[in-house]
Parts: sequence; C-alpha cells; structure tokens
Amino acid sequence: MVNVQVIIAAVAVVAAVLVFYFIFKRGSTPQAPGDTSEKKDSPEAVAQEKVNVVPEIQEEEVGVIASAPEDKSLMGRRKSDKSIQKRSVPDRGKITKQNFSEFAGERILVAEDNLINQKVILGLLAESGIELVMANDGQEALDILEHDTKFVMILMDAHMPRVDGFEATRIIRANPRFDHILVVALSGDTASDDIQKMKDAGMAEQLAKPLRMEALYNIIYAYTGKETDKDEFEVAVMTKNLDINKGLETCGGDGDFYREILSEFITDYADSSVKLGEFLRSNRIEAADAYLLDIIGVSENIGAHMLAGIASNMKLALRDTEQSYFSLFDQYKVHLDRLMQDIREYL
Repeated sequence: MVNVQVIIAAVAVVAAVLVFYFIFKRGSTPQAPGDTSEKKDSPEAVAQEKVNVVPEIQEEEVGVIASAPEDKSLMGRRKSDKSIQKRSVPDRGKITKQNFSEFAGERILVAEDNLINQKVILGLLAESGIELVMANDGQEALDILEHDTKFVMILMDAHMPRVDGFEATRIIRANPRFDHILVVALSGDTASDDIQKMKDAGMAEQLAKPLRMEALYNIIYAYTGKETDKDEFEVAVMTKNLDINKGLETCGGDGDFYREILSEFITDYADSSVKLGEFLRSNRIEAADAYLLDIIGVSENIGAHMLAGIASNMKLALRDTEQSYFSLFDQYKVHLDRLMQDIREYL
C-alpha cells in the first residue's frame, strides 16, 4: 500500500516538472521571421530597433554632408552655363512691333500663369515670326523642356503655382541639356534684393512688369543673331558674385575694356582684406571708412554687387562701439575670394 502511494506521488512530481518545463520552453521560443505581433512594442524590441536604425541614419547623414557643395546657391552650376553669348544693343530709336520681325524663326518658351500677361506677350510678337510656346506654370515649362529643348530663351515668371520660377530655373540650370537656353525673369519685383535673388537662381536677365516693348526687344536682340560676329558678342556669366552684364554696361559694351578693368581690380584689390584688416585691428576707423567707400564704388562698377553690399554694411557698422564690423569683415574675406575666382575664370 505504501509502495503504491509512493509511486503515485513520484508520478505527480514528474508530471508537474514536465508541465513547468514545457511552459518555460514555450515562453522562451524565438518568434518566426516576420511574426512581430507579440513583441513589437516591448521595451526590448524598441531598444533593438533603435540599435539597428541609428547607424544607418548616421551613415546617410555623413554622406550628405560630405557631398554638399560649399555654397548651396550655386548648386548645379557649371562652367558650361557661361557659354550663352550676349551682344551689345545699338540705339534703334523708338521700337515698334515691326522691329520684332528681325527675330523671325527664333523660338521662345513663356512660363506665365496670368492669362492677360500671356496675351500681352502674344500680342507684341504675334506677327514677328517668332514661335512662342506657352506654359502656365514652372512645372509645365519643365515638362515641355523634357521633350523639346530648341528654345533660345525662356521668359520665366518669378511667382507661379505648383513650381515657381525660382525653383524651375534652378532645375533648368542644373541640367546640361538646357545650357544653351537663356532664362529671363518676368517680375514686378524690382528691388535690388529681389533682382539678386533672381540672379542667384540662374535668371541672367530681368524684365519688369508691366512689360515694356523696348526692354523686350533689347533682350531678344542681345541674345539672338542669325550671323554671329564674334567681336560683337560677349559671354554672359551667371554667378552670384559677378554681374558681367552690369560690368559690360558700365564699359559701354566694350569687352576688352571691361577685361582690362577686371585685371586692374585683381591687381589693386585682391589683397584688400589684408589692408582692411590692418586698419580695423589698429583701430584706424577713418582710414577703413575711406577704403571701404573706394571698394564700394569700384565693386559696383565691375558688377560685384555682393561684395559692395558687404562693404556698405561694414562701413555703417564702423560707428558701432561694440565692433560688430569684425563679423562682416569675415564675410568680406570669404566673398572676396569667391569674386576673385569668378573674375579669373571669366578672364
């Protein structure tokens, strides 16, 4: 009797052990691949997910930083952007619609969302023989260019729905297929900051609204020509630091004279940051003020608007007793180096 009870007790103990064993084993069994229903939100799973994700993000960020251009406003620009030629415009007196027949056969893409403005341009050029292709916004202009690149220029409204003129121009200037196409801004914004923003995007010229017949004629004449006289054309450079068109205008369209002025600018002002720094560190404020005034005038004459603007701000800051002009001086050095590089490329 005693032996039977002992046997029953032993069997019960073994059964209990087996039950606990299988329960424990089931709880520790790894989930099948793709089965995340039970452990997806557990602290251990979240921690593991972070371990797996963070290194991948860090690697991507390092790659972006390493490949980013030094000046984002110049992203996508290439030397080939500087191959669009411009010729000086002779005095033709009063311009009429008939004058535009000189450009018969040229093709112009017009990106303009305002129907009235479209009609104005169509009306001016309707009988000229110029082929006009209309786009209602920047995206439509880009779509047209994907299949048709035979345009001499694009008249690009700055402010449009979907893709505005600034973004569309940046995309165009970043694509070598469109290097031969001039982009001309159409905008009622005529402040110097607005015009600089257009140039930074890659718009080489600007036509103010309301559109003037003479201004439109001059732009088309300057960048077209059935018979190209090499002595009559100059290269239009699209750069943030040097406005070649303005410099040529100052020199009466004489390219050789303009190059001579640029060469003298390099000789006289390439080390201007060194001289200016000496004035500031020795607290010779009056000498710095006079030197900055000289730099402003010369920079504007050659088309170095950015450098002239920094010099102007620094000149005003000379009156500040907290010497905030040293931060502007650092900007001056950076932009002076970039300007010198652009000038040397042009020369």
